[in-house]
Amino acid sequence: MDNRRLLLLLIFSFSLVMLWDAWQKYNQPPPVAPVATTAVNGTGTAAPQPSTSLHTAAPVVPGAPADILAPAARKGETVTIRTDLFVAEISVQGGDIVRLVLDDYKDTEAKSKDFAFFDARHKYVAQSGLIGDGLPNHKTVFTVVPGNREFGADDKTLQLRLEAPSSNGVKVTKIYTFTRGSYLIDVTQEIDNGGDKEVAAHAYYQLQRDTRKPEGESRMVSTFTGPAVYTEQEKYQKISFSDVESGKAKFVTQADNGWIAMVQHYFVAAWLPPEKLPREFYMRALNGGADPTVTAGVIVPVPVVAAGARASSSVPLYAGPQLQSRLDHLALPKAEGGIGAQGLPLVVDYGWLTIVAAPIFWCLQAIHKLVGNWGWSIVLLTVGIKLLFFPLSAASYKSMAKMRQVTPRLVALKERHAGDRQKLNQEMMELYKREKINPLGGCLPIAVQIPVFIALYWALLGAVEIRDAPWILWITDLSASDPYYVLPVLMVLTMLIQTRLNPTPPDPIQAKVMMMMPFIFGAMFFFFPAGLVLYWVVNNTLSIAQQWQITRMMEGGKKAANDAKA
Repeated sequence: MDNRRLLLLLIFSFSLVMLWDAWQKYNQPPPVAPVATTAVNGTGTAAPQPSTSLHTAAPVVPGAPADILAPAARKGETVTIRTDLFVAEISVQGGDIVRLVLDDYKDTEAKSKDFAFFDARHKYVAQSGLIGDGLPNHKTVFTVVPGNREFGADDKTLQLRLEAPSSNGVKVTKIYTFTRGSYLIDVTQEIDNGGDKEVAAHAYYQLQRDTRKPEGESRMVSTFTGPAVYTEQEKYQKISFSDVESGKAKFVTQADNGWIAMVQHYFVAAWLPPEKLPREFYMRALNGGADPTVTAGVIVPVPVVAAGARASSSVPLYAGPQLQSRLDHLALPKAEGGIGAQGLPLVVDYGWLTIVAAPIFWCLQAIHKLVGNWGWSIVLLTVGIKLLFFPLSAASYKSMAKMRQVTPRLVALKERHAGDRQKLNQEMMELYKREKINPLGGCLPIAVQIPVFIALYWALLGAVEIRDAPWILWITDLSASDPYYVLPVLMVLTMLIQTRLNPTPPDPIQAKVMMMMPFIFGAMFFFFPAGLVLYWVVNNTLSIAQQWQITRMMEGGKKAANDAKA
């Protein structure tokens, strides 16, 4: 096989894999018009109803009324809670979290403002309520119980209590518990039955959001935005907004484990019911038109509340950045300090090479602990990977150096046997044999390294730790493109130098394509995050130094051998 053609194929294949998601954006069909009032579950059937399997001690509870899953109004009074990590605004109507501003992260477009995760711009809210006769849902107007609205000096937790109007002697209180240093918010719905009949209920917890991408996301770097479900049966399932709207969403609806989330680049909101508690997942499109909205939630049973008794349903909500360390901690069993949210770290999307990307990012974190700068961490990690693959790279460059030496003879062979392809191939193989050249020697080592390079690409793309992280001088955010395009230009230059160092293909068309590749890659990388471009520039620079040294040694040895013969 022609070595150069294989190399060209590998380059095109690598670029195709790396940019596959970005190009899909331009080829997706327009979303199918949503079904106006029909809920969507894993089988595409009607609205989710709590089944008897969710509540063995109570009769079947009627399905959620239509207004339970309707969009909540955002007018009226709100209560503002300030923690050490975020500011939350909770509406008295429904007790919904209608706004959540993260203190440690800046807005994607307006860097002078903190990042608003839940906000009215995307109709993004966290809602909860009860299913049952006379019980409050997220349209009920609550009364706020007086109390602290921010942490005291020694406080580790902070509670907000909201009371619903009593009905038939039944009093319901929604309790938000905030913990210092945590993005986990515990949401409890407490039922105090002062009536003369037992109360059978289910609790629902849901996330509502429009279907638009987050602001400021690069058009050339496509990441997933939408609902996701995790169960031990089917593991991590991402559901596209269009599938929810069209009724084609397929996911596990009933289980005794797992969680449901709304995922976007760098951030996630997830309801995390306790382990072994029966649950029912659902998703539905609320409205169509130019600004559709989707709701994803979970229904869990509440213990039957006898007359004069009290019971509660408590489900925590994680709403914050996809910090690998925090997600790993939440996935631990309760005995080890977590909450048993298995699979939650999977929301950090490393693509199909997670098994390689996860340890790569672990190494990147370890380096960051030593140097304290994510830009220099990327540089040192690139150097480490280059050293790891040094033997393979050296073999590749030695093969390329040999090919460079015999290129004039290959050109002569092609001219001599221009009309006889079979004879040309035979002469080329004999030349390779005489010179002890493996035609695949320059490509196979590169092919082995490609999965590692792709995994590193996804690790850098998905790491919220790099968001707003500065490197040096004008690079103040490694997750954003270089504002002055210095790194992309350097990348084009380094690729051009590499092309010059490689043997020139005897085929003029191949030679022209190889010369065009740096400019094609450069045009795409102009819009890539600076952290990714930094990796490529460092990798190219190291490759140039290694290839130049090996080529110089090979050509020096060849010259010495010729001088000795003379």
